[in-house]
Amino acid sequence: MREDWVMPLSEEELRILQEIEANLTETDPALVQQVSETTLYRHAARSIKWAIVAFVLGLVLLVLTFTKVLLLGFAGFLVMLGALLVIERNARKMGRAGMENLTSSLRRGSGEGGGVFGTTSRWWRERFHRDES
Repeated sequence: MREDWVMPLSEEELRILQEIEANLTETDPALVQQVSETTLYRHAARSIKWAIVAFVLGLVLLVLTFTKVLLLGFAGFLVMLGALLVIERNARKMGRAGMENLTSSLRRGSGEGGGVFGTTSRWWRERFHRDES
């Protein structure tokens, strides 16, 4: 959006927005929390994570079935191709700032922000009683 098009909200508009926010917080606090915690970077990182899983599954399908059933091997290739397209599209959405955010989240791990993988890494550490000292 160009800066010369930005117009401040009037007092009445601000009051209406605050009322809407208060009503939403009162009626559905879980939605408010989810929306406030979800960013474009986090959503794109989650999509990339699942696309990597799909890529690996497509690779396994390709390797295991290519010599026996050519059609299933080709399906595995298509899954891999689709996963790579999802990864590329989300990496473009994130851009340089998103990649820096992603790498800092990975370094931070499961700190207060939960990192890219949310509470998964914390769960694995607790499951196997591993201390990151």
